Amino acid sequence: MSRLTSLPAPLQAALHSRRLLKVIAGLSNFEAASVERISRAAGAGGADLLDVACDPKLVRLAAAASGLPVCVSAVDPDLFPAAVAAGAAMVEIGNFDSFYPEGRIFGAEEVLALTRRTRELLPEVVLSVTVPHGLPLDQQQQLASDLAAAGADLIQTEGGTSARPFSPGALGLIEKAAPTLAAAHAISRAVQIPVLCASGLSAVTLPLAIAAGAHGVGVGSAVNRLDDELAMVAVVRGLREALAPAPVAEVVG
Repeated sequence: MSRLTSLPAPLQAALHSRRLLKVIAGLSNFEAASVERISRAAGAGGADLLDVACDPKLVRLAAAASGLPVCVSAVDPDLFPAAVAAGAAMVEIGNFDSFYPEGRIFGAEEVLALTRRTRELLPEVVLSVTVPHGLPLDQQQQLASDLAAAGADLIQTEGGTSARPFSPGALGLIEKAAPTLAAAHAISRAVQIPVLCASGLSAVTLPLAIAAGAHGVGVGSAVNRLDDELAMVAVVRGLREALAPAPVAEVVG
């Protein structure tokens, strides 16, 4: 039986309908007040899942403030068990965007080793793993396949930090999302497990992520960079609306 069936029913339904919306507070964001604001906004705006840094106190805070299932992100598998004991519904290796400015690069073998270690520690917990965007697309596909074989339940893409948009408006937003959209397209055709598309996405590009093959999306900076909670709620609602099925036009004879 798939470990995904251990997730809350609404989260399973969002995955099945390819409309999952995850709001990301940030792997390196351990500021309780910030995480609480983002959590409230995610819940009020209609997100399905909240992704926070791997800390038991943040898990309890985020769950209480949002009313949503919580995913914890880290690159140290030994941190996961305590967060799961605190109530995290799932765990995630990555994403790695916050490490790249420091020159820290994650290769395929390291990510695979982290996945195996996590699965040893938590054999029954849902595990999402990010595929590093620095790998060529064919190597991303191979790594995703290897990760699935090693026990990953979901694959997440990234790429926003490598994009160099040079156009204004909607075109620039599409340019920024291009690397992660390309990864979602390639990886979704290489594995039989759900793919989450994340990094550099906006309301403009969420439908493109689903069309590329993703079962859901993760959005971070579009929400967590804002200081005003009401503005955060408005953005999350806009993201939710962007994922809504397109209305069927009535044909008038």
